[in-house]
Amino acid sequence: MPPTRARRWPLAIALLLLGSLGIAAAWILVAENRNAQSSWMAVVAALDAAWLLRLARARPGLLRAALGTAATALAIIVASWGIVAAQLARPMGMLPWESALKLGPQHAWTLAGMANSAVDLAWFGAGLVIAAVLSR
Repeated sequence: MPPTRARRWPLAIALLLLGSLGIAAAWILVAENRNAQSSWMAVVAALDAAWLLRLARARPGLLRAALGTAATALAIIVASWGIVAAQLARPMGMLPWESALKLGPQHAWTLAGMANSAVDLAWFGAGLVIAAVLSR
């Protein structure tokens, strides 16, 4: 028996949270490997969010588009935080997750603002738009 409409949304939200954290971890690894921001991964995060919503069989509409966009935004924020933390951890002799736990929001915002160019912001915007369009 297929799940009812009420049972689909918790599954979709759980998949989106796991997917956002997973794609953010992959994004951090790609950025560390390339020694660059790798902002094009925002589009990959958008494709992943749209795919996960379809996989969970969430009903099409505005809510699904909003959830896909929110999941992509979460991946962008977590990945940016992780990239900044990893860049700070290296010279301090810390592990990236130790640095991430000690990194404050104001410091992260400042460093992310310095590291991201207009092209990076355009990739973020493109990822959000793609997520909204493909998730609906």
